[in-house]
Amino acid sequence: MKEKNQNDMLTFGEHVIAPGERKSIELPVTDLYTHTTLTMPIQVIRGKRPGPILFVSAAIHGDEINGIEIVRRVLDYKGLEKLRGTLIAVPIVNVQGFLAQTRYTPDRRDLNRSFPGNSKGSVAGRLAHLFVEEIVSKSDCGIDLHTAAIHRDNLPQIRAKLDSPETQTLAEAFGAAVIMNANLRDGSLRHYAAENGIPMLLFEAGEALRFDESCIRIGMRGVLNVMRQLGMLPKKKSKKQISSVIAHSSHWVRAQSSGILRAKAELGTHVKKGQFLGTISDPFGMQEETISSPYRGIIIGCTNLPLLHEGDAVFHIAHFDDEHGAIESIEALHTETAEWENPMWAEVN
Repeated sequence: MKEKNQNDMLTFGEHVIAPGERKSIELPVTDLYTHTTLTMPIQVIRGKRPGPILFVSAAIHGDEINGIEIVRRVLDYKGLEKLRGTLIAVPIVNVQGFLAQTRYTPDRRDLNRSFPGNSKGSVAGRLAHLFVEEIVSKSDCGIDLHTAAIHRDNLPQIRAKLDSPETQTLAEAFGAAVIMNANLRDGSLRHYAAENGIPMLLFEAGEALRFDESCIRIGMRGVLNVMRQLGMLPKKKSKKQISSVIAHSSHWVRAQSSGILRAKAELGTHVKKGQFLGTISDPFGMQEETISSPYRGIIIGCTNLPLLHEGDAVFHIAHFDDEHGAIESIEALHTETAEWENPMWAEVN
């Protein structure tokens, strides 16, 4: 990875930051129709010694709040005193969506399908352009933090395009148990980063509008693991890292009729082809449909809402070449998170 010149001054809006400085900055986004200026809060921490420039962002979808807490805890990590390089932390990218507790920008667009944006385009396009110009263009690599959409839950997982060796190395260092070798989508931040040679990871864990403590802890530890891999933080002598297992494909099992779901399978469950996953019935229980898994795999996403229309996504099943290894990695991660007692647990410190 070719690093940008760490000895240069970094400029964000009207703010200039030198090596060794730490500043909180408000980047102007737009004026609301109340004539109030809306800003995107960021914090930049520059080590005294040179190293990579990493951005960590959250809430590109405004209702995905786990990442906001992950960023806060990373910024509170005492080990940042030994930082090499620069950390650009953006806890809330889609500020308007966050205030409205919605996934979208005010023009009902998905910000993560709007990159690289346009300074004279739609609301989403202008916000995407601001983020690219002020954050991504100054960075060597990035981590974008997400959750599932509203009423859905995701097993902690890294999504990345693994045809880049640098990206795969960072994905494995994160330590999320599951890595999805995910194709790039037009207009996504990952697509823009890949086109511009910037290795980037997307972390998915939990559900929208909810804090999930274990997901937050896995995310915080993962960000710090990546920073250690990049040489931004000192390596730690610790117990064996969770081994990540790669999934190369996944499919959603969808409801074949409308009704009320009674799920019998849970997130992280290993399922076989034909295995019973749950039933969908009418309110009287007179008509009932059985949901069975059409293939082998592990459930990495599911709906939390039992009210279904025909065609709704119910279970997201990933396929692994090494299913046994995937099961072991997920079980090891569950065991480890069950042992964590404090949000700033001893392993991190």
